Parts: sequence; C-alpha cells; structure tokens
Amino acid sequence: DGYRNTNQVSDDYRYQDGNYDAPNDGYYRGGDEPAQEEDAQSDVTEGHDEDDEVYEGEYQGIPHPDDIKEKQKKRAPAVADDYRDRADLMAERMEDEEQLAHQYENIIEECGHGRFQWTLFFVLGLALMADGVEVFVVGFVLPSAEKDMCLSSSNKGMLGLIVYLGMMVGAVLLGGLADKLGRKQCLIISLAINAAFAFLSSFVQGYGFFLFCRLISGLGIGGTLPIVFAYFSEFLSREKRGEHLSWLCMFWMIGGIYASAMAWSIIPHYGWGFSMGTKYHFHSWRVFVLVCALPCIASLVALKFMPESPRFLLEIGKHDEAWMILKQVHDTNMRAKGEPERVFTVSYIKTPKQVDEFIEIQSSTGTWYQRWLVRITTTLKQVWDNVLYCLTAQYRMNTLMLAVVWFTMALSYYGLIVWFPDMIRYLQDEAYESRVKIFDEEEVSHFTFNFTLENQIHRNGEYRNDKFIGMKFKEVRFEDSLFEDCYFEDVRSSETFFENCTIISTVFYNTDLYEHKFINCRLINSTFMKEKEGCHIDFEEDNDFLIYLVSFLGSLSVLPGNIISALLMDKIGRIKMIGGSMLISAVCCFFLFFGNSESAMIGWQCLFCGASIAAWNALDVITVELYPTDKRATAFGILNGLCKFGAILGNSIFSSFVGITKVVPILLASSALVGGGLLALRLPETREQVLM
Repeated sequence: DGYRNTNQVSDDYRYQDGNYDAPNDGYYRGGDEPAQEEDAQSDVTEGHDEDDEVYEGEYQGIPHPDDIKEKQKKRAPAVADDYRDRADLMAERMEDEEQLAHQYENIIEECGHGRFQWTLFFVLGLALMADGVEVFVVGFVLPSAEKDMCLSSSNKGMLGLIVYLGMMVGAVLLGGLADKLGRKQCLIISLAINAAFAFLSSFVQGYGFFLFCRLISGLGIGGTLPIVFAYFSEFLSREKRGEHLSWLCMFWMIGGIYASAMAWSIIPHYGWGFSMGTKYHFHSWRVFVLVCALPCIASLVALKFMPESPRFLLEIGKHDEAWMILKQVHDTNMRAKGEPERVFTVSYIKTPKQVDEFIEIQSSTGTWYQRWLVRITTTLKQVWDNVLYCLTAQYRMNTLMLAVVWFTMALSYYGLIVWFPDMIRYLQDEAYESRVKIFDEEEVSHFTFNFTLENQIHRNGEYRNDKFIGMKFKEVRFEDSLFEDCYFEDVRSSETFFENCTIISTVFYNTDLYEHKFINCRLINSTFMKEKEGCHIDFEEDNDFLIYLVSFLGSLSVLPGNIISALLMDKIGRIKMIGGSMLISAVCCFFLFFGNSESAMIGWQCLFCGASIAAWNALDVITVELYPTDKRATAFGILNGLCKFGAILGNSIFSSFVGITKVVPILLASSALVGGGLLALRLPETREQVLM
C-alpha cells in the first residue's frame, strides 16, 4: 500500500523536549492528527469545486503539509534566541514596542491625570529647582569666597566653568545609566552626589578641594535634567504631556529666584558664621551654600516614596511590577476624584522582546571587586551602545539637528546671561572713573589722615611728617610724590599704588601696602613692620545688591514666557514654539545696541530671558518625545551635555569682549539664534505622537 495506518503514525511521532521527533524511514508523516473516520474522509471532498486545486492525499485523509506546519508552529516552542539572527530579534522587539506604545497610552488615559501626577510633579520639581540653584551658587559666592580663598582672576574663571564641566559629564553618564538602571534609582544617585558634595564644599577651606567638590556636585546635578523629564513624561498621556512638562520647567525659574533671595538675605550678614582659631573660618557665604542644598535634600527624601517608571519596567520585562504601579496610579487618582469603586481593567500589558539581558554573576565567581568590575564595564558598554544607537540611520538626522539647536541656544543664552552682569559692572566702573578727583602739587605736613580716601589721583605732591592711621585707601594713586618722615599704621588698601614716588624715613606698621604696590619707587631708610596677614590680591568692590537684583529679575522675567509656552505647547506645536521663540530672541539681541545704561541693560536682559524660555521648554518636550523609552534619557543626556559645552564656550567668548566691543557678542548671539531657529523648523512635529 505504501502507507501505514494512522495509529502507527501517532506512535512513531514522539514529543521530546518540546519538539516532535519522527522516525527516519522515508515515509511521509501526518503529525499527531487524530485518526479520521471513513465518513469524515468522504466529507473532505463534499462540495469541492472542480476548479480548486486538489491535494492528492486529501482523499486518503492525510492533512495538507501547510496545515501540519501551522499546527507545529503553534505547539512547538520558539527557536532558541541564541540561534536566531540579531536583526530578527530587534525587528520583533520593535514590533512589540510599537504595540506597547499604543497600549500604554490607553492605560495612562484610563489611569487619568490627578493626585499621583501632581505629587510626582512637585517631587521632581524640587530636583529641577536644585539644578537651577546650582547654576547661580558659584556666581553669588565668588565676591566673598575670593577673599577667603585669595582667588586670582584665573581661579575665579575656572571655578565658574568647573560646574558646567561637571554638569556636562553628569548629563551624559547619569542620563545613559537611567536607561539601564532605572529613572528613580539614577535620580536618587544623582541627587545624593549633589547633596553630599555641596554640603562638603561649604566646609572646605582650600581652593583645590573646593573646586573638586563643586565639580562632583555639578556632575551629580547634571544628571537630574534628562532623568526628570524622561521620568515625568512616562506618567503623562499624550494630551497632557506638552503642557505639564512645560509647567515643570517653572521650577528651574523658582530655583533661580530662591538662590537670589537667599544670597540677598544671607551673604551680606558677615556675622552669620564662626571661626576656629586663625585658620578655619565659616563665613556667611558658606551658610548660603548649605541653604542652597535644601531643595536637593528635600527632593531626595520625597523621591523615596515614589515608584519607578512603569514604562521603564515594561521595557526590561518586569510586567508584574509595572502593573502594580499602574494600578497604584489608577487607584490614587480615582480615590482623589471620589470614585474609589472604579476598577483597574487592565490584566495584561505587552512586554517587548528582551534582547540584551544582564547575566547575574554568581557569588562564587572570582573576587568581589572582579564581579563588580564586570558589572560596571558591562553596564558602561550598554550605555555606550545606547549612545551610538542615537546616531544610527533611524535617528541620525533628528539627533544632529537637535544637537545644533541645543548648542546654538546654549551658546547665545548662557553667553548673554554672563555678559549682561559684566556689562552692567563695566558701565558702573566707567561711571565711577568719570568721578575721579585729581590733586596736583599739593603740600601737606603735620596732618593726620584717619578717614577713607577714595577714587583719587595725587600728582607731584609732598607729604612731610604726616600720619596715616586706621584708614583705608580705595582706588587711590600717588604719582611722582614725596613722602618724608611719615607714619602708616593699620592701613588697608584696594587698587592703590605708588608710582615713581620717593619715600624717605617712613615707617609702615601693620599695613597691607605690600611691595608690589610700589612701582618704580625709591625707598630710603624706610621700614616695613608687621605686615597684615592674608591675601595679597586686591579685589574689586562689587555691588552685591545689584548682582542679586539682576539675577532675581532675570529669573522672574521668564514667568510670563513659562505660562504662555505651557498653555500653547499642545495647541501650536513644539516646532513652531522653538522656531518662533528663537527668532524673537534674536530680534531682542539687536536692541542691545541701544543699552547704554544699567537700567536699559537690565530691561533688555529681562526681555531676552522671557522670550527665550519658550524655546527651552519646547526643546525639553520634543527631545523626550523623539526617542524610544530605552534610549530617551541617554539622548536627552547627550544633548544636554552638548548644551553645557555650549554654555562653557559662551561664557568664555562673551566675557572676553566686555569693555572692548558690543558688536561681536550681539552678532554672534543673534546669528546663532536665527540659524538654530530656522533649523528647528525642519524637525518632525511630535504633538500627536505616543511615547515609543
């Protein structure tokens, strides 16, 4: 007959280890199909169209090979992933992610927007506020810290830039880790690093250690921005995302206002501190550094009570944990709305195919530091792979365009933010120098100076048997003058010099008139006794009140822009918001040519900050929406790190032109804004897009 009965076929097919095993005897096997009755065999052809293709074994009751393959595919387990092509696995994962994106959007809509999101809003807002405070801290403490630490101009410049350098590294590193270790965990690490080293920096005395502490503090706070926006966006539905991410940006403004107010109320009170001997001093500016760490500490404590992002947990295959968190969100919001009886209807959520799995190392494998070294290097390798993924063909153009927009925005914004106070100070100095008093050929003898001399030039004068006791020289110059039988005691000076003077039989006791203040002078039988201890550098007398006021007004001026951008973000779209805001900011730059007074410069600064904040908010939103969940924080970290690099360049370039010309900074800022704004219009609109 050539065919064996179906009972024997079923005996020969044996299910072993999840696969069907058939005897290799050359006969066709019909799988594990049940034996068909004779009536059933004839039913196969009943009503069969002659035009249809007839399978020759159909009349013998043998199933079609395609049917066998289909059933075996359903019953047999999938081929082991180790033997599948990586491209196939990635294609399957991308398909799963697309299904998850739409399902997750529906789940978030079912959970609603309520008490849970608003609680998380304030917790993450404190973290963002800490980032805003960090930008202002060093600028506020420099006028006081430079005296305590005897900082030169180059030291002050390095201290101002080191924070941005730390934030640049922290954004890339901690943003990348957030896509591998989790949003909540990495945000806690970020805030803990910032709080610990900010606290420590308030107590250290040396410049080098203080610089190191601010560097690591900046590294910690640098990770907050990419993590906060990625974290919060994953609890928001599509229709709420643009608006509420923009509201969240207001906490950066609140951070600037908080820092300005605390500096204004604490730093001028020099008595708010203590000393231990002659070497250790804890002055009021150190109290201010401690107070500035409070938002970070508050956010760190509150974050302990918040859950991990369920979207992240689903990406790494933790379905049950994600489901429990989403149910918590749903129940919290429903109870707040007075509908506790509402049931969370979701029972199963799609989880993407896991391609890169972290293999846990057994405790018996190697030493503890070898195991940790393997874990760290593996994680960093995964972070680096994510960085490279942002430059693959699918995301390359968007990443490059966003990079240019972020960089041009940062170059102009941070450059001008530093340039405004420097220009105001320069205008003050010009006005101060215009009021200088000049004394020519004056002769003074047997007179006691016990009051302050300020902003004066004395030329060709003669001073005999005069006493300078308990006084201060401020911006005073003596040129081609004679001092004979004079006595200087307990004298302080700043920006005071003696040029081409002759000093005969004169005693200097307990003064800070050091050798470098005598330029081309002849000292005959003169004695220097018990010079004042401390720093030998002259410091400019800054108007602290004006510094705080300018920063306070600059931070407050972004409030209208924040409100407008939040209300219109989901109406006009992200792209128009970025392009329009940057182009309006560029127009504001041109009006700086007419800023020839302090009040005009402050006014134009407020206008520029208010116009540019909408672009910052829209950039934050579109960066979150353009990248998938497992790359979101990494991409944001890369772009934010590039932003901090632009801030470093902007600070360095713009400050170097103060007092030289206004043309270069204004043209550079406006051209960068125009170029970045026009390029932003070519980015894809993400307003109607679900989070992938």
